[in-house]
Amino acid sequence: MKYKVAHVTEVKYDALVNLARFNLRLKPAEWPGQTLTGYRLEVNPAPKAIIDDSGPFVVNTARLTLDKPTASLTVTSEFSVTVDRAIPRPNDPTPPLAQVRSEALADRGLSARDPATYLFASPIAVMTPEIAAWAAPGLGPDTSVITAAATLMHAIHDEFTYDSKATKADTPPIQAFRARRGVCQDFAHIMIIALRHAGVPAAYVSGYLRTNPPPGKARLVGADATHAWVNVWCGERLGWIGFDPTNAMLAGNDHIFTAMGRDFTDVSPLDGVFIGGGGQRMKVSVEVTPIDP
Repeated sequence: MKYKVAHVTEVKYDALVNLARFNLRLKPAEWPGQTLTGYRLEVNPAPKAIIDDSGPFVVNTARLTLDKPTASLTVTSEFSVTVDRAIPRPNDPTPPLAQVRSEALADRGLSARDPATYLFASPIAVMTPEIAAWAAPGLGPDTSVITAAATLMHAIHDEFTYDSKATKADTPPIQAFRARRGVCQDFAHIMIIALRHAGVPAAYVSGYLRTNPPPGKARLVGADATHAWVNVWCGERLGWIGFDPTNAMLAGNDHIFTAMGRDFTDVSPLDGVFIGGGGQRMKVSVEVTPIDP
């Protein structure tokens, strides 16, 4: 599939901002099964400087500085991408959880794509025994890693309600878990916590979904903004496989990868600091359009 993606962020401040520094994580990082064919970033007002950075996770970061008073900020990110992502078939042989745990612990790599980076607690995805106990029955050591991850994914989809008003960006995962309500960010964090408790490397993926479904298909939940799902490390042979608990499906050609980190804090599309008084209001619009071959 080929897509054109347009992501517009508008921020309005209640008082003039005199100095601001932001991190933008909007340009898709390199990932297997996906090819970026064009990218454009426009910032208004124009920043003093934009510095590109590629670390420390699987993420492209643009760091920008605004040094003139402003009451608003508009960021437009546009790109074209080709997605041709293979997903496992139901009968493909997969290792059990115990083997995946052993391979992950034996791996000495410390790069952004190595499993060790995603084995332990992170700022949002803290170890939570209550979540671990809930997920444990489906994460036995002899269970196939793909079966176990899929079982957990479906449990979240079936037991939790998608509710955009139930949580905020800084709501702890345990609150969403207890309420059994939240959005894709909450569901991804809950799944990550459960898998890490079981010794399985799990990473947070930020990306996009196709906005309009193909004929005869239902519209995917989360297609109106940036989406989140979980990459699960399924052993040395299979590597990373994406699971989308919001839609109960493997990440395929309708999923566009932007960045991968330990949790949302590593891949937030926009964050930063500013000097000035008052609050701020943010509006985000996303459009993912298939391009005819």
